Amino acid sequence: MQTKYLYLSLAVALACLPVMAEETNAELQAVEHIVVTSDFAVRNLQNVPASISVVGQNEITARQAQHLEQILSVAPNVNFASGASRGRFVQIRGIGERSQFAEPINPSVGVVIDDMDFSGIAAVGTLFDVQQVEVLKGPQATEFGAAALAGVIKIQTMEAGNDSPSRVSLSLAENNTWSAGFAHGGELSDKLLYRVAAQQYKSDGFIENQYLGRDDTGNRDELTSRLKLKYLASDNLTLALNYQYFDIDNGYDAFTQTNDGKTRSDQPGYDRQQTHALSLKADWQLNWATLSAIGSWSDSEMQYGYDDDWLYDDYPGGYTAFDAYARERDTHSLELRLASSATSKWFNDTTEWVVGAYSKKVDEVLTREYDYLDGIFRSDYQPDNQALYGQTISQLNDKTRLTVGLRYDHFEIDYLDSDGFVASVSDDMLGGKLVLDHQVSEQTMVYAGISRGYKAGGFNVDDQVSSSRRNYAPEYNWNYELGVKGASAEGDLTLRVAGFYMQRKDTQVSDYELVASSGQAAEFIDIIANADIGTNYGLEVESRWQLNNSLGLYANLGWLHASFKEYTNAKGEFVDKRDQAQSPRYTFNVGMDWQLTDDWHWHLEADGKDGFYFSDGHNEQAGSQVLVHSRLSWQQGDWSLSLWGQNLFDREYHVRGFYFNNEPEDGYDQSKSKLYTQLGDGRMLGISLDYLF
Repeated sequence: MQTKYLYLSLAVALACLPVMAEETNAELQAVEHIVVTSDFAVRNLQNVPASISVVGQNEITARQAQHLEQILSVAPNVNFASGASRGRFVQIRGIGERSQFAEPINPSVGVVIDDMDFSGIAAVGTLFDVQQVEVLKGPQATEFGAAALAGVIKIQTMEAGNDSPSRVSLSLAENNTWSAGFAHGGELSDKLLYRVAAQQYKSDGFIENQYLGRDDTGNRDELTSRLKLKYLASDNLTLALNYQYFDIDNGYDAFTQTNDGKTRSDQPGYDRQQTHALSLKADWQLNWATLSAIGSWSDSEMQYGYDDDWLYDDYPGGYTAFDAYARERDTHSLELRLASSATSKWFNDTTEWVVGAYSKKVDEVLTREYDYLDGIFRSDYQPDNQALYGQTISQLNDKTRLTVGLRYDHFEIDYLDSDGFVASVSDDMLGGKLVLDHQVSEQTMVYAGISRGYKAGGFNVDDQVSSSRRNYAPEYNWNYELGVKGASAEGDLTLRVAGFYMQRKDTQVSDYELVASSGQAAEFIDIIANADIGTNYGLEVESRWQLNNSLGLYANLGWLHASFKEYTNAKGEFVDKRDQAQSPRYTFNVGMDWQLTDDWHWHLEADGKDGFYFSDGHNEQAGSQVLVHSRLSWQQGDWSLSLWGQNLFDREYHVRGFYFNNEPEDGYDQSKSKLYTQLGDGRMLGISLDYLF
C-alpha cells in the first residue's frame, strides 16, 4: 500500500508543478512575498543566491505542528532521527548527528531561535507563535561558523509590537492530547513595544506499556513561553530584549524486542529539558554604518533516562538496569557586527560589506547513573570559540553580483571526567563562500557558488573505547552549487531549483563498539570515527502554482546520493564505499490549499522519503514511507474552527534503529544481533479553535 501512495503522490507532483498558497481571511492571494534573514540582512527569498526552504506560520497551522520534527519534511533533502521523545537530531543533505549519550558532540546542523544558539539541544524547537522556520542548506560558515557544516535551521518568532496579530488557540485530539496558547503584542508607550506568548501542550503519546497496563509512558508535556521587548531609544538606537523559557517533561519508553510500540518495561524512561534563555540586541545607526551588538545567555538542565533491559524484573533469563543522564549546560555568547550603510559602500558605492567578531563559551556538566557502573560518572566539557568574519556583496553591473565571505574560527575544547580521562583539543579553521548571481530577467535569477564548511575534531570519552578510536580529526566540507529562481510574470508560479555537489574530507561518521559483559546485553558504546572521503550530491526543487483565487498547489522534491569510502567499522570490516546513514535517495512534500467557499478552506498534503540506513556502523535500513495530513477549517471573522488529521492512514514508520542482541532467550548472544526500531507517531485526529485579534 505504501508503494501505491508513493506513485500517486509523485504523479500529483509531476502533474501539478505546484505551490504552497497562503491562507487569508477571505481568499487565497497570489504568491506571497517571502523574506529571509540570510547573509546578515533581510532579503526576498527569490533574490538570495542559496537553497533555502521557508515554512511560514500558515503552513505550521495547516499541519497543526507542535514541534520542529513535524515540519522538517517540507524541506527537500532534510531528514531527522529520534532516539528521544522528539526527533531532534537533524540531517541536511545527508549530514548530521543521530543521537547523543555520554559523549560530547560538535553539531553539524545549527539550530538558532531568534538570536540564540540551541545547536545540539533542539528539544526546545516548539512552534507556537513562530513567524517562520528557515532551513538553510549547505555549509553556512560565514554567518554561523562550525555549527553549520551541513546547514542551519533558523526559527523566527513573532516580533514585539502591533504588526503581528494576537491569538488564543485551543486544541483537543486523540490520546488525551490538548493544547492551550495565548500570544499578544502591542505598545506600552510610543517607544516601548512588547509581545508575550505562552503555550501548554500535553499528550499521552502512542506507546502502550503492556506490563504496567498504561498508555502514557511515551507522553509529552511541553511548556513554551516568551517575552519580547523592543525599546526605540532614539531615531538611531534600538534595543531588543528576548527572554524564552521552555519546560519539557516527556516520557521515553520507545523500544521493545517485538518492534511494535508495545513495551514491557517496568521503569519507563523520561526526556526532560528546562531552559532559560536571554538575549539583548542593540542596533545603532551610525552616519556611515550600522553597529549591532548581540549578547545571549542560556541555561539548560536536561535529563534523559530509559529502562536499559526493556523488560520487567522477574523476566526469565533477563537482567535489570536503568540508564540515566543529566546534563547542565551554560552558554554565553557575544557578537559585534558592523554593516555598511547606503553611503559607505566600497568601490564607488557598488559593494555592501559586513565585518564581525564572535565569542562563545559553553560549560556542559554530565552526570550518568547506570546500574553496571562503579559509581556515578561525571564529566565537564568546555568548548570555547572565537571567530572573525567578513562578507562583501559587489554589484558588478546592473544584473550581476558577486558575494565573497570568509570566516576564521579558533576552538579550544577542554574535557575531564571521573574516570580520570583528561583531554584538550585546539583547532583553527577557515571557511567561507564565493557566489556569483545574475538576474536573467525581472523574474529570474541564476547563481553559481562554492562554499567551505567545517567542524572541530574531538575525542571518544568512554574508558572502554579502544585506543585506536580515542580521537577523531576535524571535518571539512566543500559545497559546489548551481541554482535558478524564477516566477511567472503574473507571480502565480514560482520555481526554485538547486543542484549541489559536496565533498567531505575526514568525514566524521557515527559508529559503535560493543563491550561484552556476562549476565546482560553487551554494552552499547557510541563513538565517532573518521572515514576518508564523503561525497554528497543531489537536486532540490521547490515549486508553487496559484491556479486561481481559490486553489493553490505546491511540490517540494529532493534527490540525494550520499556515500563515504575507505573506512573500517566496529566489526573490523573494511568498507570500500557505502551510502551514508539517514540519507534517503528521494524526499518529497506535495499538497494543495483550496478555498472552497468564503468560509471553508481545505489543506491536504503528503510527504515521503526513500528507505535509508539507520547507522554508518551496520547495514540495517528503514523502509520508504508516505504520510498524509489534512485540515478542514471554517472561518468567521476573527474566529477559526478546524478539523485536522496527522498521518491520516496510520502508516508505520521508523525514526531510529539499533542493531545488537537484547534477547534474554538467546543469552544476549551478539552473534544473533537483530534490528530494533523506534516508531514514529501514528494517526492523530483533532479539533482546534483559534481567535485572532
